[in-house]
Amino acid sequence: MKDKILVVDDEKEIADLVTFYLESENFEIVTSYSAEDALGHIKKGKFDLAILDIMLPGSSGFELCKKIREAYNYPVIMLTAKDEEIDKIRGLMLGADDYMTKPFRPLELVARVKAQLRRYKRYNQPQSAEGQDSSLLVHGGLLMNVKTHECQLDEKPLVLTPTEFSILKILCERKGEVVSSEELFHGVWKDEYYSKSNNTITVHIRHLREKMNDSVEHPKYIKTVWGVGYKIEN
Repeated sequence: MKDKILVVDDEKEIADLVTFYLESENFEIVTSYSAEDALGHIKKGKFDLAILDIMLPGSSGFELCKKIREAYNYPVIMLTAKDEEIDKIRGLMLGADDYMTKPFRPLELVARVKAQLRRYKRYNQPQSAEGQDSSLLVHGGLLMNVKTHECQLDEKPLVLTPTEFSILKILCERKGEVVSSEELFHGVWKDEYYSKSNNTITVHIRHLREKMNDSVEHPKYIKTVWGVGYKIEN
């Protein structure tokens, strides 16, 4: 079965170009040129990934991202026309997994789509109960089941996106070690491009802390080692 992708952009030329490249990679594409039309598709059926332009008439990609996150955890890639840091941060805080700034290279977008889908499928892959105990990561009140991709904090479900789960998993697996932002980035996105100005990891860490009610000043779980990276203490 083909992966189903929602593409939303009011610039028809861009939406159609993205659709063309993704269809060439054998994806099933639903293309929308307005937030209202896209919202109808989101409510009617489940997708495997969504590509959302931020600036849309009548609404915004931010609002669509919020609607998606109310019901689904499939990956969301945001498109922004300007290299605005606040737009990127806001999108990531709302649960987006990645962003691209226009103009972008269609083949790079295709590569990011494939990377997100690979992680999403690993995150949602059914696992047998056999051998689950060896895949439990425990730290204080935090329990992560790598096999089932479930997480609990103080015996209550902790709902994480695939990206957040991957970051927290890496930190737990390397408990006691300082893990740099670059290492976390490559651990999640593999060979995707990284630069020191990339604040994607910083925003996802902030989102994790909010969900875990963790403090930056007196962290119980994720500690910032300034200028180096992040760690979970032994």
